[in-house]
Amino acid sequence: VASVPLEGLTVLKGAEHLRLYQFNTKQAKHYFCAICGIYTHHQRRSNPKEFSFNIGCLEGVENPFALEPVKVNDGVSHPNDEKEKGP
Repeated sequence: VASVPLEGLTVLKGAEHLRLYQFNTKQAKHYFCAICGIYTHHQRRSNPKEFSFNIGCLEGVENPFALEPVKVNDGVSHPNDEKEKGP
């Protein structure tokens, strides 16, 4: 997954197949392909001015696991969870 400013992501084809999913706080907007179910991108909860996107969905990326190591989140704990709980 990589991130870009909101204006830095353009869906070139297949936008009609994207479906929006929001859960919990409904701050993030997650998009998935309605045909195959793959996660394509989302408007970030930790920085709503950015999109994160699945690099495996980029044209020319055959094996995203062969790219340089990147920071990985566990998918359960979110960096903003502690901030939102408060004291």
